[in-house]
Amino acid sequence: MTEPSLNYVMCPDAAEGHRMAYWQWGESDSPHVVLCVHGLTRQGRDFDVLAQALVAQAGVASSVGIRVICPDVAGRGESDWLKDPAGYQVPAYAADMLSLLAHVHAQSPIGTLDWVGTSMGGLIGIVVCGQPGLPLPVPVRKLVLNDVGPALQWQAIERIGAYLGKSGHFNTVQEAADAMWTISQSFGPHTPEQWLALSQPMLRPVSPAADSALRLHYDPAIAEPFKLSTKEGAQQGEAVLWQLYDGIQAQTLVVRGAESDLLSLETAQAMTQRGPHAKLVQFEGVGHAPTLIAKDQRAAVAGFLLG
Repeated sequence: MTEPSLNYVMCPDAAEGHRMAYWQWGESDSPHVVLCVHGLTRQGRDFDVLAQALVAQAGVASSVGIRVICPDVAGRGESDWLKDPAGYQVPAYAADMLSLLAHVHAQSPIGTLDWVGTSMGGLIGIVVCGQPGLPLPVPVRKLVLNDVGPALQWQAIERIGAYLGKSGHFNTVQEAADAMWTISQSFGPHTPEQWLALSQPMLRPVSPAADSALRLHYDPAIAEPFKLSTKEGAQQGEAVLWQLYDGIQAQTLVVRGAESDLLSLETAQAMTQRGPHAKLVQFEGVGHAPTLIAKDQRAAVAGFLLG
């Protein structure tokens, strides 16, 4: 399977609701579902390489295969932009994931549910997995938190805020890829082909004209709630996130870029000592956040989920 199918689910909000897109890989009726949720400015196609690896390995190991679901969080990718930018926050995203899982479960029942969350997608995972009373089809069995935890380094939040919401205009995909690389070198080494493949889904035409310039895929208004963040508010939020983390029952793997400026080694190690007592794996030469494309990163996540 070289391309995923594009699907949609309606999600309620304070306005008239919004349509969230999701990409589906693998067997559409497999009871084993892996939900992969991307980072703040990214979209679901970030997981193409990981999804293909999971589908291939599960196809060998199991007669029922696997279903990998990769949503475009609201305001990103092929999903609707919200009428009220105040909805661009983790609790609302978590509610959308519950709607998505109910929709997927109705299409074909979920028997085993795993979660892979990169950065923001991991925070959404902590919120969902840390509250046992939520209406999930089944509890999350295994949780991968990719370079994120309950405590986040403020300097990294400031770094991200410096470019968030600046969608830019680009004449070619390569020009856009080069511009994105200047703010994404912390992702670690990628071949030019790998980076171009990661960059292409990040772009949309500025207008319907055939020779239109390109822009980044996301709604610039996702920056509005982010810019209201303060260091004091972030510190208060940590206590809530640690409480949620301590409530997680899923087997948990923390993936960390050894040079990450968002997830400190101290926090990552604390995550192995409390709550679900996560297993920690680190990758040298990588900061925030591992893209799960490199063979060793891919193998660590696939081995944890399918082992």
